Amino acid sequence: MTANAQSKRLLILASKLGYQTRSFAEAARKLGVEVLFGTDRCNQLEDPWADGALALHFEHPERAAKKIVPHASSKPVSGVLALGDRPTLTAAYAARALGLPYNSPESVAACRSKLRQRTTLRAAGLPVPEFFSFALSEPLDVVLPRVKFPCVIKPLSLAASQGVIRANDAGEFIGAVTRVRALLESPEIRVTREPALDRLLVERYIPGTEVAVEALLQRGRLRVLAIFDKPDPLEGPFFEETIYVTPSRLPAEVQSSIAGCAEHTVRALRLTEGPLHAEFRVNENGPWVIEVSARPIGGLCSRALRFGPDKIFLEELLVRHAVGLEGSDLPRESCAAGVMMIPVPQSGILERVEGTEEAAATPGVEEAHITARLHDFIAAWPEGSSYLGFIFARGATPGEVEATLRESHKKLRFVLGPRLPVEHPAGRHLSAGG
Repeated sequence: MTANAQSKRLLILASKLGYQTRSFAEAARKLGVEVLFGTDRCNQLEDPWADGALALHFEHPERAAKKIVPHASSKPVSGVLALGDRPTLTAAYAARALGLPYNSPESVAACRSKLRQRTTLRAAGLPVPEFFSFALSEPLDVVLPRVKFPCVIKPLSLAASQGVIRANDAGEFIGAVTRVRALLESPEIRVTREPALDRLLVERYIPGTEVAVEALLQRGRLRVLAIFDKPDPLEGPFFEETIYVTPSRLPAEVQSSIAGCAEHTVRALRLTEGPLHAEFRVNENGPWVIEVSARPIGGLCSRALRFGPDKIFLEELLVRHAVGLEGSDLPRESCAAGVMMIPVPQSGILERVEGTEEAAATPGVEEAHITARLHDFIAAWPEGSSYLGFIFARGATPGEVEATLRESHKKLRFVLGPRLPVEHPAGRHLSAGG
């Protein structure tokens, strides 16, 4: 247990009480830090943590923050971490009310909307693609003259490339808008009450290599923790991610330009504190800002990063930073590391998984972790946003790690069956299994 950790209490806000939340909670408990959970589960349901988790509504962040404050009166909260995009604005309002270091609600709000983020960065002179937004109620024959192909269509607030589609001509554009509209009107998305589900963002497609930057802000100072290469081409029509490998194999001067662009970006957005995950495209014109999020990398991907002589994972590093413990400045280990977010080959009911032991036994693989549950419906991209699992590898070079991840993935087989339609009692056709 770290010195003074017993007096620390961490507020973790998360939409999902899943594997990522558990990883951060375990890191806190390892340090002896008490955890207070806040989630947007229904307050009528039994607390699945059996730990006094607060039932919050992240779509009303100021109200949710006010509900948190009384729970910090008897025992103060030392820090706050938001996992995923949805809780970040609630975290900002809660931190402001509790007097904790965090990003301002205004800066977080600029990140939460893809349109507002684009507008803010363009006004600051950052390299962003040409863009415009339109309401789904607008006739497409009015919208089409404004489109420059190839383009990318995006919802304004969904994450993990859900609903993101490339279109190369008018026919593909109409098809993409129709498909994204159906997604945004689905019960699964409507129930999230995400803002601006009636609008889309259209961006000029930017060719080039894509990278992810994982960073940590402290009092406005940006520390780049890792630049991840994405060796699989992300050219569309959908943008499901697969492999992340670090350190980057890009030339040192290119990596420096990416880090510089990240610094200018957080300054423009007025972000000052906590974890940062950002995506950039790099071509002959330098880095382009694709997206910036005021939260850690998603899923279990944080396990790809280890720090210091004890090789602590990113989760522990971020917990230390959030509650003010020593050790948040530890350097990343020197070896190469990577993660594969196991892609979804097709939508369907996950009936069985084969080859898990063989995949995990691949030399260089640290773990092959299947997170998808059997008999659940798994949606492929662009409708989907959840991976089948994660494979982690380490090695002497980024190329070795990439080869290891691909070799391990070859040994896995996912059997997905069709989702059968059922008749809803009200007469509406819904699908079973999800």
